[in-house]
Amino acid sequence: MAFVDKFVAEILALQVALYHARARLEARTDSEALHDLRIAVRRIRSLLRPMRTLNGVVALNTAATEVGRLTTPARDLEVMIQELEDRGFPGLVQPRKARLASHYSRILKSPVLKNLFSQLDEWPSAFRSVEVSGGLKHIQPQIEKALKKQIDRLHAAVDDVGFDRHELRILVKRTRYLTEAFPRLSPLSRKAASALKALQSALGAWHDHYQWCQKALIESDLRALEKVWQGCAATALEKAEIQLVGLAKRLPKSSGKKKPPKGAAEEQARVV
Repeated sequence: MAFVDKFVAEILALQVALYHARARLEARTDSEALHDLRIAVRRIRSLLRPMRTLNGVVALNTAATEVGRLTTPARDLEVMIQELEDRGFPGLVQPRKARLASHYSRILKSPVLKNLFSQLDEWPSAFRSVEVSGGLKHIQPQIEKALKKQIDRLHAAVDDVGFDRHELRILVKRTRYLTEAFPRLSPLSRKAASALKALQSALGAWHDHYQWCQKALIESDLRALEKVWQGCAATALEKAEIQLVGLAKRLPKSSGKKKPPKGAAEEQARVV
């Protein structure tokens, strides 16, 4: 199968996954529906990222980004609820489950979600038009260039001991997802990809506990857990620093164009 045909087939498979996840969310059949919907959206964005400025891609990429932003608060609340359940605080869970149900309803009724499905329906013909006009002639080299550029940014961040760890978390996620979208084109070895995943996990645990500590400053019923979360955040960050050393040893050589990433957090608009 030609590269472009395979690429289109992957997006269409993700569209089917989105329909399935939405149906599960509507029926409230399980607790993973929103998570799976967000994973599908994230994978679509990762596939589109190297070509997101193309005329046949801009609208779909924007729609997927907006759904990611729309669903982030609900997903954060899901994770918080799971944490409270695991720690045995049912009294804190129930009011948050009511809020979560309200989030689900807003998501399902949102024109943002409806627009994503509309864009997915329209996208294949628009993308094929770009192909016919020759706009995808050099798409594989373009993707390889995007991957190298992303890894150069990661190199710069890893080499900078003072690089903000919130920014690093976003950069690691973006690099990992882009590599997973195009594994055959990525210069990352399997060991490097595994190290990247381990670092993301540690930084994700740190970020979650950090955010919960911030929530505890606002939501007084969470303050009993603040010290516990502070300790967990510190432990997770220590683990992340160890994982960072391991990743640095496994990254491929830089192209020599290592420039520090600028405003990754602002630009990212929350990776899904």
